[in-house]
Amino acid sequence: MKRLLPTRPINYQPFASKAPARNSIPIATSLLFLLSLSFMVLLHACTSRANQGEPVTTTAIAAAPGIPADVHVVAAGEVKQLIEIAGTLAANQEVSITSELTKKVVNVPVKEGHWVAKGALLFQLDDADLRAQMERLRQQEKLAALNEDRLKDLIAHDAASQQDYDQAATNLAVLKAEIRQLETTIDKTRIRAPFSGKIGIIRTYPGALVSPNTPLTTIVDDAQVKVEFSVPEKYANLVNVGGRQLFSVEGDSTQYNATVISKESFVDQTTRTLLVRAIAPNRNSKLVTGQSAHLAIALHTTNDALQVPSQSLLPSSQGYSVFLLKNGKAQITPVVVGQRDAEGVQIIKGIQAGDTVITSNQLRLSPGSDVRIVNLK
Repeated sequence: MKRLLPTRPINYQPFASKAPARNSIPIATSLLFLLSLSFMVLLHACTSRANQGEPVTTTAIAAAPGIPADVHVVAAGEVKQLIEIAGTLAANQEVSITSELTKKVVNVPVKEGHWVAKGALLFQLDDADLRAQMERLRQQEKLAALNEDRLKDLIAHDAASQQDYDQAATNLAVLKAEIRQLETTIDKTRIRAPFSGKIGIIRTYPGALVSPNTPLTTIVDDAQVKVEFSVPEKYANLVNVGGRQLFSVEGDSTQYNATVISKESFVDQTTRTLLVRAIAPNRNSKLVTGQSAHLAIALHTTNDALQVPSQSLLPSSQGYSVFLLKNGKAQITPVVVGQRDAEGVQIIKGIQAGDTVITSNQLRLSPGSDVRIVNLK
């Protein structure tokens, strides 16, 4: 008889039920791969289109014909040959105020830097002793006048001699002369402005004792300024009285106009130059006495000269040349230069009025190059 062993239940799961779970992972991976591939294709397409846009712009720019350049049309005008000369500004009138007497200063009614009119009182000196002398002379004059009248009446009645009358008349005349002299001395105690002008630095004040030739202050008339300059002797005849000269000063680019008023009568033997003086208006006192002046003297003037900008010149061992624009193409032309100034260079030979000169980008040009005009001057 066989013995049967106990059995335990076995959980049996069919294989078919697990198959769907194992297949879900590859499907999700495939979908993700397809989405990524689509995005990469789209990105590549956009990038290709962006890259294809650059040659279009470059092609459009390159399509513009000719090398860009600025040009200048040559026209006839006035050109002056100039020399630069240094000069000095001086006041129209300038004096140092001094006293003629040894007296004490009692009043200074003016202020430094103020404008005063001619005759204005600048300094008052002590005149008390002089006025006392004047009073004494006045009294003596009265007595002498009485004596003169009395003797004149007596001589009419033959009661006095002619000699006595002459002596009395002389005494009266002498006293009157002494009074006039003292009045002049008293007037010198009132120091007045000799002309209208601006007061400089005041060097003395009330209470100070001054003596003759002691500088008290200066007065300057700078409504006009004198321009003094020396011209080399070989150019002395080019500067004429009544002619006009332009000048400038340090720190100011303004061109001022002066009129020549005089020339020295001889040439300085040391410097071989001729001193010339011109005068210019000084509006708003912009010009200061003592400033250095820079003048441009015209040696020669050409009315129909041809000028080109200095940057248009091409130097070489054979001289200078320029590029001309002819029918849209560059053409190199040798030229002969003349006078130079701030505006340009005079061309004596090689071009004509109406020619078009190329003023920029010459290093990229060669004879026959196409040129595209950017700026026309």
